[in-house]
Amino acid sequence: MLLIIIRTLILYAAVVIVMRVMGKREIGQLQPFELVVALMIADLAAIPMQDTGIPLLSGIIPITVLMAAQVVLSYVALKSEKARGIICGRPSVLVENGKIVEGELRRLRYNLNDLLEQLRAKDYSNLADVEFAILETNGQLSVIPKSQKRALRPEDIQIKTNYEGMPVTLVIDGKVKQENLSKVNLDEKWLRSELQKFGIKDPGEVFFASLDTVGNLFYQLKAGAGGGKV
Repeated sequence: MLLIIIRTLILYAAVVIVMRVMGKREIGQLQPFELVVALMIADLAAIPMQDTGIPLLSGIIPITVLMAAQVVLSYVALKSEKARGIICGRPSVLVENGKIVEGELRRLRYNLNDLLEQLRAKDYSNLADVEFAILETNGQLSVIPKSQKRALRPEDIQIKTNYEGMPVTLVIDGKVKQENLSKVNLDEKWLRSELQKFGIKDPGEVFFASLDTVGNLFYQLKAGAGGGKV
């Protein structure tokens, strides 16, 4: 039993490392060849886990080879547009200038119900509102609505907006993020001073705190005891 546990942990660590090397992507964002590699790695890791008679190297070596092949293919696709088209394929236009491209649907074996379902998932229940619908190489559908149906933006009515950056996390579960404080040219002394204005003596009492680009400090005490803004 102990041997199985140890082998499982080793293979688990190997798969995690390999997947990290391969890059950060959600399942829905994987290219077909990347999904195939991920499935094969899972199968190769499962076999030595179940059968202790198979050497660990018999699972680790093929996994490493697949990882190397995937990295090489990704690099080739990155550098060559022609290779990228062969390896990943090309986007397909399913709706063009408000009209369904029947020939493309037939070529992809993509029926109208599939198209309407994907449009509804993108909050377009009426096909008449769509100017372009493009099936990307990872299977996701990108939708460009007609100009009259798109959401109103400030620039459409010539309204100037202020810059909004990403809030900086300062405290997580009572622990001060010193590196984030340094990024905004602040220190823990400043943070403690700001929190003391709300009767908070120690950052350890804070579950979460962040600072936005305007200078507003948001905080929430542990166990939902309170929260607010400076």
